Amino acid sequence: MSDTVESSKKASMTDEERLALCQKLDKELDEFIDSLEKKGYDDGWPEDRWEEEMDKHPFFMKTVPENGELSPLAEGLAKLKYDPEENTPLELANNYKEDGNFNFKHKNYRLAVLGYTEGIKVRCDNAEVNASLYNNRAAAHWFLKNYRSALYDSEKALTFDPGHNKARIRAAKAAFEGKKYDTCIEHCQKFLENNTDKEVSELLNKAKRSKMLKERDERKKNRTEIKKNEEKDELIKTIIQRGIKISKCDDEDDIDLSKLEPTLPGAHDAIVYLENDILMWPILLLYPEYQLTDFIRGCPENAPLIKQLEQLFPAPWDEENKYKCSTINVYFEGYDKMPHIVDPNKNLGEILVSRYFELKGGTAAFFILPRGSRVERNYIESHI
Repeated sequence: MSDTVESSKKASMTDEERLALCQKLDKELDEFIDSLEKKGYDDGWPEDRWEEEMDKHPFFMKTVPENGELSPLAEGLAKLKYDPEENTPLELANNYKEDGNFNFKHKNYRLAVLGYTEGIKVRCDNAEVNASLYNNRAAAHWFLKNYRSALYDSEKALTFDPGHNKARIRAAKAAFEGKKYDTCIEHCQKFLENNTDKEVSELLNKAKRSKMLKERDERKKNRTEIKKNEEKDELIKTIIQRGIKISKCDDEDDIDLSKLEPTLPGAHDAIVYLENDILMWPILLLYPEYQLTDFIRGCPENAPLIKQLEQLFPAPWDEENKYKCSTINVYFEGYDKMPHIVDPNKNLGEILVSRYFELKGGTAAFFILPRGSRVERNYIESHI
């Protein structure tokens, strides 16, 4: 029984067998690379299954397929390159780095990132290899335009090898692309302490100019924000001084611009504003008989409401000519849910502080009805 068990165990590979297999794999890999150069790459891995496909790839396969079968090439690679029992941490890190380099050369940058990442996960104690893994992964991120990751990896490489010039330069470039100009300047200056390089010197000057422009734009933006805030404060202060009741505001401290924004579709930018200390209000005129409306974006508080109506009548939809300034009544619905008649000869500002008036959605709304008409009677009765 024990003899059967012993004979079923797979014998360990000798050094000669291992060398022969390595030579065979190198030859097959060279032939594979040569074939790639002769034909275009038109069979890429789909985005939604790249991890699944990668696990089938001999370079990245870590588990045996469900059918338990592996090609000699895949089995040899898995054994030689990925088995912790067959490789030291340093060997594993180098193997993953080689996989990353292979994909990098063939512009498979995402796969290269995965290869370098696996090498980093090994956590070998060789500073040079770790610096190379992070630097190479930074290069792959750079070509993918992942500038933040490229900067992180470049700086990580520098923690293992402060004199790694390629990592230093890439850190500077990635910082510039990420608009981190102080970081870019710092890396450029550090590099130029011991090196002379025209490209890095130009990048340093470019970063300094960009930093100045960025700071100028930020100052300008801050001034604009300060001015806008001052204008908002002045607007709210003026509304409070006028004594206008705002819907959903419990007191003066509860008033803000969000409660003054018009809620009508397409009218969000027609918020009340100050012009020469005059409040300019959006107003909505409703015609229940025809289910139509007119929207006026900026009606001055010191102008009679009748002036706005005179610009609208005669209306093109009023075929019976019932809507005239002399033959209509104007109402608003107060916070008591009742209709209140308005004298259109009064200034808008006077109407806004009428008893029971409440400004809703930052817009003054008025109902226009033919005087003495059935439509007017129905409107009034509907609120009783």
